[in-house]
Amino acid sequence: MRPGDALSGAWRALARADDGVLMRSAFYALLVTAAIFLVVDIREFANEAAGSGDEYGPAREPMTDQPLLPPAVTDGKPQDAPVAPKTDATALRQPIRFELTAGGVLEARGTIDPGSADRFRTEIEARGEYVKIVSLDSPGGAVNDALAISALIREKKLTTRVRTGALCASSCPLVMAGGIVREAEKDAVIGVHQVFNGGTTRPTAEEAMAGAQATTARLARHLDAMGIAPGLWFHALETPPDRLYYLSEAELKEFRLVTAPPPPAVARKKT
Repeated sequence: MRPGDALSGAWRALARADDGVLMRSAFYALLVTAAIFLVVDIREFANEAAGSGDEYGPAREPMTDQPLLPPAVTDGKPQDAPVAPKTDATALRQPIRFELTAGGVLEARGTIDPGSADRFRTEIEARGEYVKIVSLDSPGGAVNDALAISALIREKKLTTRVRTGALCASSCPLVMAGGIVREAEKDAVIGVHQVFNGGTTRPTAEEAMAGAQATTARLARHLDAMGIAPGLWFHALETPPDRLYYLSEAELKEFRLVTAPPPPAVARKKT
């Protein structure tokens, strides 16, 4: 049993509670405790990576040597993702690219690499008046860049969308949360898990603890500001970095990651 598993039942119970003062207070009271268990998982996963020769950069998801779609968390045999993404895995592992298509849809496809937020801002500054929707297809990546992209999306009052067969995992839902309207088409693959800092330089226990607490608070504060229900972050905290918690259609609505029904899927043409 992982250290965070002991809190899983309590978190799930809180997530089902009414979204009121009690829920919000309990959520923030748990952050420090959650960070303690998150540190253990961070260090355990980093040790496993170091033993196998894998190296992960700071604040990045393990996109190179890990499966593009990690198995779901289960009590028994791990299960696969609900559906397979339509986009080729090679394309999703490339640094994220932004391409304006018909109807003011900015396609954002690939891994959120360090520097992607600067490229996104440049794209918005150049053609922002034409952009209405940011369509996401990403396995996640650099957390700081994901937060910066999300903040700019909210500033510009854009809609975020995950279309049928597209992937939005790990730090990608942070980007999705920035949408003033958030849409997920049928069979969109959306999942969350713990954030971790791997790498060849291992932090001390004190540094890991401080970093985990700061990251936990920062992400929780961002999701709260975007209007996302705390239950989403609970599932992320209790899911190891080598697994994904795949969100059902009902959970997407429950956690307010989806705010409006998606339009009918139509053929998309490049401008």
